[in-house]
Amino acid sequence: MSATAQLLEAVRKEAKPGIWSNGVNLARSGAVVLQAQKAGELELRVRAKGRPVPLTVVLYPNDDAWECDCPSQVDPCEHVVAAAISIQQAEKQDTPMETVATRWSRVVYHFTRADGGLELHRALAHADGKEEALEGSLASLVAQPAKAATLQVEQSDLLADRILEQRRTRGTLAPETLENILKVLENARNVLFDGRPVAVSDEVVAPRAVVEDRSGQLVVTVTKDPRVVEVVSPGVALLGDALARLGETQMTGAWLQNLPIVRTYAPEQMGELSSKVLPELAKRMPVDMRSKRLPPVDRELRPRILLELNQLESGLSVLPTLVYGAPPSVRIDAGRMTYLRGAVPVRDEAAEQRLIHQLRDELNLVPGRRLTVQGQEMVRWADKLRRWRGDLAGDAAGVVSPDVKLRPLLQVQSGVTEQGIPDVRFTLEFQVEGGKGEAKSVDAAAVIRAWTEGLGLVPLEGGGWAPLPRAWLDKNGQRVADLLAARQADGKVSNHALPELGALCETLEQPPPPGLDRLAPLVAGFEKLPPPTLPSDLTATLRQYQLQGVSWLGFLRGAGLGGILADDMGLGKTLQTICVLGPRTLVVCPTSVLPNWAAELKRFRPSLKVSVYHGPGRALDAAADVTITTYAILRLDAAVLGAKTWDAVVLDEAQAIKNPESQVSRAAFGLKAGFRLALSGTPLENRLEELWSLMHFTNPGLLGGRKHFEDKVARPISDGQAGAAEGLRRRIRPFVLRRLKRDVAPELPPRIENVMHVQLDERERSVYDAVMAATRKEVVALLNEGGSVLKALEALLRLRQAACHPALVPGQRANTSSKVQTLVDALDTAVSEGHKALVFSQWTSMLDLIEPHMKQAGIAFERLDGSTADRGAVTSRFQADGGAPVLLMSLKAGGTGLNLTAADHVFLVDPWWNPAAEAQAADRAHRIGQERTVMVYRLVSQGTVEERILGLQEKKRAIFEAALSEASAATAITREDLLELFS
Repeated sequence: MSATAQLLEAVRKEAKPGIWSNGVNLARSGAVVLQAQKAGELELRVRAKGRPVPLTVVLYPNDDAWECDCPSQVDPCEHVVAAAISIQQAEKQDTPMETVATRWSRVVYHFTRADGGLELHRALAHADGKEEALEGSLASLVAQPAKAATLQVEQSDLLADRILEQRRTRGTLAPETLENILKVLENARNVLFDGRPVAVSDEVVAPRAVVEDRSGQLVVTVTKDPRVVEVVSPGVALLGDALARLGETQMTGAWLQNLPIVRTYAPEQMGELSSKVLPELAKRMPVDMRSKRLPPVDRELRPRILLELNQLESGLSVLPTLVYGAPPSVRIDAGRMTYLRGAVPVRDEAAEQRLIHQLRDELNLVPGRRLTVQGQEMVRWADKLRRWRGDLAGDAAGVVSPDVKLRPLLQVQSGVTEQGIPDVRFTLEFQVEGGKGEAKSVDAAAVIRAWTEGLGLVPLEGGGWAPLPRAWLDKNGQRVADLLAARQADGKVSNHALPELGALCETLEQPPPPGLDRLAPLVAGFEKLPPPTLPSDLTATLRQYQLQGVSWLGFLRGAGLGGILADDMGLGKTLQTICVLGPRTLVVCPTSVLPNWAAELKRFRPSLKVSVYHGPGRALDAAADVTITTYAILRLDAAVLGAKTWDAVVLDEAQAIKNPESQVSRAAFGLKAGFRLALSGTPLENRLEELWSLMHFTNPGLLGGRKHFEDKVARPISDGQAGAAEGLRRRIRPFVLRRLKRDVAPELPPRIENVMHVQLDERERSVYDAVMAATRKEVVALLNEGGSVLKALEALLRLRQAACHPALVPGQRANTSSKVQTLVDALDTAVSEGHKALVFSQWTSMLDLIEPHMKQAGIAFERLDGSTADRGAVTSRFQADGGAPVLLMSLKAGGTGLNLTAADHVFLVDPWWNPAAEAQAADRAHRIGQERTVMVYRLVSQGTVEERILGLQEKKRAIFEAALSEASAATAITREDLLELFS
């Protein structure tokens, strides 16, 4: 039975009788046509009665799955039934389905230049290729049943028609009308500008601001976005092959006629520029900071009143100041900012005024004016200060509440969830002893905040302050801070922190919370985990290290903990994970490996019901055991996926959330699940912050907040501080499992890495030297002045391309290069000896230059890059015994989700500083199932920046080893690294 026949049978079983009958009638009426077709996916349009816009149905024959964008709550709906019947009938009759292009006419939009802007003319493009001008409204045609039956009308067409009918005059489009038209045409496929097809961008293109040092002054220049080719209408520009709306036109002018705008600031205006001008500008447009004189801007700093109290011989001196930061980074004097140290805040002048009024109303003081009080007046001021809610400093601060003490009081509530997982909640307060205030206790968070800021007092409810229990906090403060970070809003403490809570209970001479015995393996280093209980439907035989991995995963899940499975690539992370999955599981993965997950689940756990949450009209299947989706869908549907409480959430290739500020990372952090698992062979590629992001997903609070992690962990490790790396490894060791292939798969043949040195010929050398000469001086000056690292990386890209092939350099032409010739010669030898090879480049343009020489040498090959529609078919052909011996691949497209053990040679055409991406590529061949030694060759042009890159790769490996192995220091790419590459 064919896949489409199986799909139709699945639809028949699921469809209600009335729905099935309606679908049959739709199919018989010819309401279904084919929109698009690709591997494993059919997109069809179904014309439904009363709907001018045909509905979209997507069928997945290989997965017995379907989607429809109709609002019906019935699944499958009649439109899915009609589509499945029509596809199966076409297959039976061995005739291709009629397509949208051959059945219906569609609306085409012609934008043309006119005086002062753009004109728009609509036409109907018929199936025979002819066009007919659309003079009237589209709505009038849709209202005629006979005419409507010949049209393919989209929702954007109807919205555009409504806008055009509302305009009062013909001819050049008014700016407001044009803006509205472009908004609704963002997804339209049939838009032309001056006769050539264009897209309509959904981006509002803002100008760019550049801040630089010039002749002792600071200069801010606002210019147009460099992508703007020309402004074609007020507020609308041409960006390559796209029309886009312009932003900030009140500043730039509708035709960008006001640009460039240049403003010059004297050194004494640096505070105002950093704190007010630039933050406001950054809200409106990208700002390129090229000045090395300006301090960083901290958006989190808030204003506060600081009272400095000093004891005099016979009185008390009080000096109020309006400051930001603790310790203060700036002081506000009479509305002007005085810079002190560190970062500069974004001023909140409304909050400043509220504080000034509060200071005046409650203490009759003005910031910056010192008050000296003596005798009985000093006593009255002490009473006033007891009611004041603010910060105190100075040697007399203790006079405010000298007789108050704080004593920690811990309350623990314990329970067990339905799954038998400990459910422990705690509250920690500091009881107030002594004093005459109304406060009975102080929240632990306020005490810890004051302690971490280096303050000696903490404010009390009802007024007054209390001195911090310094000795107790110096011993237990960090433990309490970690526990507070691991405590959720309802008071429940994350299970990874229960051993720390037990230690705090012991310090306070309280019984430990029940359930700690279940976490014994967490404390003992997992040396005595019981054998795993494998699912009854598992169809795979696991290796010993995989059984250990399943045992570790099972313990984490049973204990309510999260983890990072970071096994070397090719050791079966997916299979180990599948062994512990059950109902209400969400798997998030890259789009390229989504079919792999569906196939692996079907293969190894056939009893699990799998639902793929992807494509238009997607909806969650409440009956599914495992729901699979992609990072792109997670970002788009964060609210939908975050509203459900999952039993388990798995992130595959979890380095996708390495940037904690990204939208997809925030969406992942918002998912609710009892068990969180991250899978990644490279959980750390460039910065230790990436590891923090993954751990924040799996075990929130384990590594503290980001700022704490940066200050107390990442920076000391980067500086090579003794014991810093070991402290991080000790903290994360129970929650990260990493095995290397050489340790757990001794049967796997070795991987041997070699460098193939390439000698540039005279012409290539002259091109490379010219590029170096043109960029070195500019880049070195840029970096020395604190300019953008991204600009230096762009220049480095040009140098690397010149080292590979002259034709990659703009304005140069060349039929071949020494590196291409060396590669083809090596491939010819390898193929003649019966080997298969993978060839990786970061640039598809380099692959384009390699292809003709492969054909000329008679070497058969396949190619896989981002534009490849059917990755599975390409890899299957290559893996087959009679397949082509060479596979050309882009590094990005071939870096994940592929098993290519037919190859035993790997050629990396253009080395780069991050070795993790190259390792992922090489491990496409060096993985379980490989029976031959894998040879990895890096092609390096002598006397070029590529030789220095090899040295930088070793430096980059240190960051991974520092966190997960025995190295002691780690660094990200720095200005010094880039300066060395250009030296």
